[in-house]
Amino acid sequence: MNAAATTHTNCLRCGRTLRNPTPDGYGPKCRTKVRKAAVDLADYKAHQVTSARELIEDGAIIPLRSVVFIAVSTDGTETYRTAPTACTCKAGLKGSRCYHQLAARMLLAA
Repeated sequence: MNAAATTHTNCLRCGRTLRNPTPDGYGPKCRTKVRKAAVDLADYKAHQVTSARELIEDGAIIPLRSVVFIAVSTDGTETYRTAPTACTCKAGLKGSRCYHQLAARMLLAA
């Protein structure tokens, strides 16, 4: 029996075993909840909203603790600790809102 066929991953949101692992790490029901999550987007620019959604869909943001996440940079060379109100990226360290924070908000809203 192939070892790869017996390897399972768990949903990053609910922890259930995924029968068909996906790049974003979410099961179909949790993915729908994340996409439909109601988050106030008024303080974010359109490109930040797009980048946050891509970050989630690519599985480039994973939970570390209850409200703390690890997010991968756009070019994939760095990782940042992010939460809904703070981030260790350049924009976050300056006190600006970044798309990493928005992605964390979206995941927590689901």
